[in-house]
Amino acid sequence: MKYYIIAGEASGDLHGSNLIKALKAEDTGADIRCWGGDLMREAGGDLVKHYREMAFMGFLEVLFNLGTIFKNIKTCKEDIEEFGPDVLIFIDYSGFNLRIAQWAKEKGYRTNYYISPQIWASREKRIEKIKRDIDAMYVILPFEKDFYEGKHGFPVHFVGHPLIDALEERIPVDPWQFREEHLLDTEKPIIALLPGSRKQEVQKMLQLMLSVIHDFPQYQFVIAGAPALERDFYGPFLGNPNVGFVSNRTYDLLSLSHAALVTSGTATLETALLKVPQVVCYRANWISYQIAKRIITLDYISLVNLIMGREVVKELIQTGLNTANLKTELSKILHGPPRTAQLEAYAELENKLGGKGASEKTARLITGSL
Repeated sequence: MKYYIIAGEASGDLHGSNLIKALKAEDTGADIRCWGGDLMREAGGDLVKHYREMAFMGFLEVLFNLGTIFKNIKTCKEDIEEFGPDVLIFIDYSGFNLRIAQWAKEKGYRTNYYISPQIWASREKRIEKIKRDIDAMYVILPFEKDFYEGKHGFPVHFVGHPLIDALEERIPVDPWQFREEHLLDTEKPIIALLPGSRKQEVQKMLQLMLSVIHDFPQYQFVIAGAPALERDFYGPFLGNPNVGFVSNRTYDLLSLSHAALVTSGTATLETALLKVPQVVCYRANWISYQIAKRIITLDYISLVNLIMGREVVKELIQTGLNTANLKTELSKILHGPPRTAQLEAYAELENKLGGKGASEKTARLITGSL
């Protein structure tokens, strides 16, 4: 069978790569073409376009890059028609993927969605497009099944969260070798900095995160470099001897960290599943934030808090994200009851996520429907 998979971000590349492996295990003759990243290519997908050419953050950034976005949509449609897949599989990245889905459905292609668009957070009316254009949906968060089926009468498959598998498959790292390899202090406990994967957000977040380093001289702050960004991009942030840098090894870094400052997104859940106490950070440009505030209906922005239905990790948002608040909240999770409470909640969180095998379950359902 022929499969066409579209992912537009680093997290989608990770989950897409594991899905490709699972599809190839279920269908040994699988021919897979994809939009994604290096991991999907390494897993055996024929990569058409890398996500670093597609990822734009915030309303203004999308507006300024509309020409590129429309060109990518046109290229994608042409490539799908030339390839002639038996099924299209969309991974998150809703702004792009729902446009392709509408066109694909009209053309008669079978459409599957793995990792739901977050319509439960904003623009809920998109459910009508999903009902019209998507043949099968595979969701990874427990509350999404109730949202789609209970609230909107649209049947979906809850397959569990693929991060559980991705984290279990990783090979444990030798802490001393890791520190020496990356020129890190061998004595100081590590505070990991996860500023995001796109240039715009990294530039916004790192300056704020690093503003507290002088208040915690007994710790070493280590930046987790995104796979799509070159080390030179991080150069302006690496002048302090108490700031380290690790590229494309975020899981290894987190596994050795005492605490973390994390930009909101999938990274908050990754950090929780690796049992690292964290403070969640988010700041957008003023216009993008004002727009988002009017369309997002959630009480929380981090996946950890959304899944748990309560505040487990502290969220510092917009003007609340400042040096004073970062210092206060980071101090709380370095030791004492707040740290213990967060770690205890993480154990409960993992139980809610449905166990192992998300990629395998999804691949089995997809191949079984063809």
